[in-house]
Amino acid sequence: MSQPTVSKQGEFFQLQRRGDVVIMLPSPNIEDMVESLIDPSAKLVLQPLLANPPSGLVVDLTQVDFFGSLFVRFLLRCHEFLQGEGIEMVLAGVSEKCRELLHVMNLDTLWAIYDTLNEAVEVFDGA
Repeated sequence: MSQPTVSKQGEFFQLQRRGDVVIMLPSPNIEDMVESLIDPSAKLVLQPLLANPPSGLVVDLTQVDFFGSLFVRFLLRCHEFLQGEGIEMVLAGVSEKCRELLHVMNLDTLWAIYDTLNEAVEVFDGA
């Protein structure tokens, strides 16, 4: 597996590229992001992917213990953007609290959820 390339995207997100897969790492304090930044942040974080589109995007939530409706809105904006470009988005390392929230909102049917980052990346590597 190739070494990840890190690209800092502000205080709330980092992107890493592993071959043809991009990994988004939200910060543990993602809930501190204000509502007015949700839509612009999704575009800002994902716009660079258009120049070199990945086969998929993995949102690694390993360091995020809980998130609420603002971050869910961010995920939905990312999903819409990526779907329009034909790029699949999956989640990895989702805490039990977050899994429950996604299930209640019926979003666990929208995104595949993997226990670990490596499992999620392997799905794209095998595609």
